Order: sequence, then structure tokens, then C-alpha cells
Amino acid sequence: MKYRPFGQTGLMVSEICLGTMTFGDGPGFWKAIGGLDQKLSTEIVARAVAAGVNIIDTANVYSEGLSETLLGQALRDLAVPRADVIVATKVRGRTGPGVNAVGLTRSHILSEVEKSLKRLQTDYIDLYQIHGFDAATPIEETLSALDNLVKRGLVRYIGCSNLAAWQIMKALGISERRGFARFESLQAYYAIAGRDLEREIVPLLRDQSVGLMVWSPLAGGFLSGKFKRDGSGPNDARRTTFDFPPIDKERGFSIIDAMQPIAAAHGVSIARIAIAWLLHQKSVSTVIIGAKNLAQIDDNIAASDIVLTPEQLAALNEASALTSEYPAWMIDRQSNDGRWSR
Repeated sequence: MKYRPFGQTGLMVSEICLGTMTFGDGPGFWKAIGGLDQKLSTEIVARAVAAGVNIIDTANVYSEGLSETLLGQALRDLAVPRADVIVATKVRGRTGPGVNAVGLTRSHILSEVEKSLKRLQTDYIDLYQIHGFDAATPIEETLSALDNLVKRGLVRYIGCSNLAAWQIMKALGISERRGFARFESLQAYYAIAGRDLEREIVPLLRDQSVGLMVWSPLAGGFLSGKFKRDGSGPNDARRTTFDFPPIDKERGFSIIDAMQPIAAAHGVSIARIAIAWLLHQKSVSTVIIGAKNLAQIDDNIAASDIVLTPEQLAALNEASALTSEYPAWMIDRQSNDGRWSR
């Protein structure tokens, strides 16, 4: 396992992060996502830790809190030293029927962090992330509440997820002006079939030294190599029942076509090449992988060992390249005025 700097924190994180959205079960949405009991959850945590994974991600809403519970028990049963694992969880989603049981208010954050700590069986959370934007709550209130948790020692670092570039930058500016703990990471969707992040967010993260945690590196299972242009695919796959995140499927199949000979050359799965491509992106701190069985986690973790040649990277980049949008094409044009040298 290789390790990378996590933003400007000084922490080193494994380039593969274990995601626990599959841990536990629940009604509706969670039946398509999860289903793992304590035994298999613990086995997957054990396999990840043995492979060198030192960061594990969950959320208070995954399987309505059961994911945190199963993860906490797994770490206890495996006697993993607390200092050896970076535990990341999130807050924002609805956790009850009450009108205020949702969002990023001080009230909801302070209530939910206590519940997460209890479920995780820990005294502190290494990385506490807001799970999205809350239009009803001023970001100053959210940042103040999170800063309070850091000062109390309940949280070591804070991060965000699913925000627009302007929202991240606004939050960073407020934190600097008010002396609050700042967002040290962004957890975002990024895949070779979904490179929108590169337009505005990736340049911001690099400029501000904010770490990037990638979710859904296989585009919700689309890049597993199991789906065909004729619409066929496994009946038990998550994307079959939950078609998310949205992608341009025809473009996606063209990208898979470019990946197939590279996967064959390395003797590995399409999925492993998709993850390996992400691990070749300088902005990426860690790629979150989820699994429903040990074979899946073994295959995904092994992506860390793949070294793509410059020619293979160029082929993948060309097949998946974004269409240039304004102002990017104008910035590129004006940057070629003879005054810039590398």
C-alpha cells in the first residue's frame, strides 16, 4: 500500500480508503446498497487493514446509523489500535421525523456527533465531514459549530462533501477570517467516466492544498465491466436497481472500450484499471472503495499496484477527455502569450 499527504494536515493516508456504505441494511434505498452483517463487515475491515488501509469512511445516515455501529464493533473486535486508523464520518442528512432532525445547524451537528461517537465506540472522530450543502443554514454557523468540536477534542479535522467550488472557497475564506478550523478535505464523485470535477474544483483543491477523497470511482458499478451496450448486466448489481450517479452511458461505453486492451495487457479487471487511473491523478489523496464480499475488496485494493504507462494514460485521457468550456478555453488561449514557462 502506498500513502499520500492529506491536504495540508501532515497526515499520511493510504491511497485506498475503505468505504462502509455496504455495511448494514435498512428499508428502501439501503436494501440496494447494503446488506452486510457484522461478521462480513468485520472480515472486510480486517482484510483492508491487513492490506495497509489506514482510513475508513462512513456516515451517520448509512443504513440509518448501522454502518457506524458495525464499523465501531469491527474495530473493537479486531483490536485495531485507535491511533492506527483514521475514522471519517459525516453529518447533514435526515436522522429523524422532526423538522430540525436534518441539516447543518449547530443543534443538529452537536446532537449527531454524540450519537456517532457512541456508535463508533470512540472518544474522537478523526475527520468529520459535512455531507453536502444546507441552503437553510448560514455557513458561518456550521463552521463555528465544527470549530467548537475541534477545540473540544471530539473531532481532529473537518472536511466537506458534494459542494460547489464557490461554496468551498467561501467556507475557506470565512475560516481564515474567523480563525476557525478549515475544511481539510473534499469528498466528491470522480471517475474516468465522470471528470466534471476537473473544471473548477480540482484546480481549487490544488491551489488551496485541500485533500480529495474520491467516492464512486466505478461510477456506481458502471465501470465494473459487467454492463453491455445492449442493456444487459447482472440482476443483482447496485446500478441495476439504483441507476446512480448519472452518466452519459454511450460515452461511458466508449471509455470502457479504451480500457479493455489496457486491462488485458495488465491481466486485470476493467474495474482495477478505472481505480488505477484515478490513482495516477495528482489531486487525489485517497480513493474510497466499497465491497459486498472479500473478492471485490481484494480486486479493488490491488489497483494500488498497477502502474500505467505514459501511452496507456494518454489513451485513457483522450477517450475520457472533457469538452472544453468557457472560460477554460479562453484562459488556455491567453496563457499561451509567450510569458509563461514551465
